[in-house]
Amino acid sequence: MVSRADNLALDTIVEAGRNLAGGIATRLRTDIVSGAFRPDTKLSIDELRLRYGVSLSPLREALSRLAAEGFVVLEDKKGFRVAPVSRDNCLEVARLQQLTEPYAMTQAIARGDAAWEEQIVAAYHSLSRLERSERKDGSAVDAWEQQHRRFHAALIAACSMPVLLTFCASLHDFAARYRRLFLASHPLDPGVAGEHQAIMQAALDRKPEEAGELLRGHVERTAQNILGALEGEARA
Repeated sequence: MVSRADNLALDTIVEAGRNLAGGIATRLRTDIVSGAFRPDTKLSIDELRLRYGVSLSPLREALSRLAAEGFVVLEDKKGFRVAPVSRDNCLEVARLQQLTEPYAMTQAIARGDAAWEEQIVAAYHSLSRLERSERKDGSAVDAWEQQHRRFHAALIAACSMPVLLTFCASLHDFAARYRRLFLASHPLDPGVAGEHQAIMQAALDRKPEEAGELLRGHVERTAQNILGALEGEARA
């Protein structure tokens, strides 16, 4: 007969396994988004075990989670690969961002308080210090991406819609993959800093329609820049 203590111990072990798999998934997702693992690269289970210092079971669970999210592809009898990139996928991500982020921001504008405004201003100032048009090395791109994520998250933080916030964060990860590919061989677009400032000001001025249009245009122009670069590299 299984005692209550045995059940609690088993539950603790199971929960620890889930937390471990979740941590591995987060690290692997970050490595995929940053470009440490290139698109369409085969993922070696043995190499991943060594890289993250984990056993097979939580690693497979982590890979399965990322496959469900779309960052990893499971090929029948061939194992796991990093999800490829494509024009259609890049456009899909951009279109979904144009639908969801402006809506989340309009809700945040309607509900946000002074603390929300301060969060946006602080995030913008941290980002603006890093926004220069020259080429950036890997560490500088990492720093810019971190502050870029913080700024966009701040704009929508007060929307009071946790499911939408989670979806927007996932889309940001997909978009970041494409940005990282672009920034590996191109400077940051000099117009980006002005776009961020304009979006911030419209949000602070409580102009939801203007802020939404600016954000949609920002996402569209970024996607077109990335697509142009990727298609140019493909032709070359």
